Amino acid sequence: MQVNTKLFHVYILTNRPRGVLYIGVTSDLATRLWQHRHGHFRGFTWRYNLHRLVYLEPHDDAEVAFKRERCMKEWKRQWKIDLIEQANPDWQELMPEGGLD
Repeated sequence: MQVNTKLFHVYILTNRPRGVLYIGVTSDLATRLWQHRHGHFRGFTWRYNLHRLVYLEPHDDAEVAFKRERCMKEWKRQWKIDLIEQANPDWQELMPEGGLD
């Protein structure tokens, strides 16, 4: 029997405390953050300069992670802010740029 040790992360990026929010999911957080921060995706995160990782939620099941992401995207903005501030009240960067190299 093979054990799956891959983690899937639901994450929230912003440009500043209480700024624009982006919710995503990935199985390779370091690579995905590098892509966001270096303009690999010329979409929403690039347009609004969303590089600050302020919330992170690990899951060991991909389906659960994707369902959680979809659910969170439908939340009211204040609910998302409350979630972030429960875990990260000062909106600190959870993975500095230098931590990815």
